[in-house]
Amino acid sequence: MPRLNAIDAAVGARLIGRGAVVAYPTEACFGIGCDPNNPIAVRRIAAIKNRPSGKGFIIIADRFESLAPYLSFDDPSIMKQPLSTWPGPYTWILPASAAAQKLGSAVDGKIAVRVTAHPVAARLCQLAGGAIISTSANTHGNKPIRKYLEVSRVLGPRVDFVVRGTLGKKTRPTQIRDAATGALIRAG
Repeated sequence: MPRLNAIDAAVGARLIGRGAVVAYPTEACFGIGCDPNNPIAVRRIAAIKNRPSGKGFIIIADRFESLAPYLSFDDPSIMKQPLSTWPGPYTWILPASAAAQKLGSAVDGKIAVRVTAHPVAARLCQLAGGAIISTSANTHGNKPIRKYLEVSRVLGPRVDFVVRGTLGKKTRPTQIRDAATGALIRAG
């Protein structure tokens, strides 16, 4: 079971609320995240990762209700499969709300979301007051970082804080599947 560092999670959540970019352990690797409603912090993450424009970000939360503002519920039947896998290491592509499309996390009217079961990531979301951006802590094209000290070494001052804790048992990033088509976007 991944170990939770409650003090680090509280500090990380407080910083996210102030517009910071924070690294933290997830199911398979360290992630970096921020408040998805803070465009400056979201742009910082894109710059840290040297990520091409037009590519969205995953949004995670500790509970489904925190993801609801980012989703469109025009077809409620689309939620059956995602809800059956959460909380857990499954990321789903779902229709994005109009508000989410303006934030830059959605692409082509869709958004990637996950209700995480990882205790550190979930606690970070809970303390931050809802959902956060979650993307692997690495620069574009490089391997995801799996060790706390490596996050500090590689990303250094580009992130505002690194939450200590252990990774989950997955060795690869979470599976991503399109809920509307069933298409596997990324194998987990």
